[in-house]
Amino acid sequence: MAKEYSRTQRIGDQMQRELAELIRREVKDPRVGLVTITAVDVSRDLGHAKVFITVMGEETPDAVQQSLKALNSAASFLRLHLGRSMQLRSVPQLHFHFDESVSRGVHLSALIERAVAEDRAHKEADEPDTKE
Repeated sequence: MAKEYSRTQRIGDQMQRELAELIRREVKDPRVGLVTITAVDVSRDLGHAKVFITVMGEETPDAVQQSLKALNSAASFLRLHLGRSMQLRSVPQLHFHFDESVSRGVHLSALIERAVAEDRAHKEADEPDTKE
């Protein structure tokens, strides 16, 4: 029976839950806004973890960079607390990255809605008036 859910995925999911709580509760840096952790990708040897985040509210490039800088500087602090809450022999190094998939998805959704609205407007303009 093949494993459908590997150990690194389970560790990544647990790290995602723990980090979300730790950032909300323990990180007091004002540069960190409303941060949402979208995914944690743990390397196979458990040495490194890429933590993908989105910043809710202001998604200006400057606000995102400030949040990333603050989180990367707090990575060792967060790693220490992760080591206390998770029962792992070694806790991976944390590397925070901005997840652009959410903003890209919103942009694509807006493009699709605009195309559908334009298509509907063209169909209505092309239909002859049947009431005459």
